[in-house]
Amino acid sequence: MDFRYILALHIIFVVTWFAGLFYIVRLFIYHVEAEELPAAEKHILQKQYKIMESRLWYAITYPSMFLTFIFGFWLLYLLNFWTLPWIHLKLAFVFALVLYHIRCGMIFKNLQRDNIAYTSFGLRLWNEGATLLLFAIVFIVIFKDIFSVWWGMLGLIIIGTLFFIVAKAYKKVREKNSEKKEVKSEKIEVKSKKRKEGNE
Repeated sequence: MDFRYILALHIIFVVTWFAGLFYIVRLFIYHVEAEELPAAEKHILQKQYKIMESRLWYAITYPSMFLTFIFGFWLLYLLNFWTLPWIHLKLAFVFALVLYHIRCGMIFKNLQRDNIAYTSFGLRLWNEGATLLLFAIVFIVIFKDIFSVWWGMLGLIIIGTLFFIVAKAYKKVREKNSEKKEVKSEKIEVKSKKRKEGNE
């Protein structure tokens, strides 16, 4: 069989695996944020998020990971890349991605059991983990050169720092907006009370 078919399938399942990891953590964030809503809304939304998370996790993310490994190791066997130093580095990052996947699975199980021990800000930061690993793996595969990879790693650290700064700024904006909403709702309540008192 032409190795390009296997390579194409490997790339396809890498894409679907990362898509699953990116989206599942976004769902975790929405699931946790629903905790702050009134009881009726919270119940409806969290029930829906549980269904969405479960379907995504078991129908896309997990199968994609296994198929990525099947076609990836098949390629390694056919092309005999085992002796190349960049492959070892790539596999180290893939191992880190598997650990990330396992941790996502633990968060998934906790949320399915209504055990919400996470903040939306913490999950937003966690969401960038897969992005950083994607950057690292792609740079390694493209350059196939350890020296270039170190430059890539420096860039990765800079990107990670920028993600953290943006996440912090976004958190502050959300907090300010929620404070403004609270002040507005308090003003509306005061006005409605005054109107009722005036009518009486």
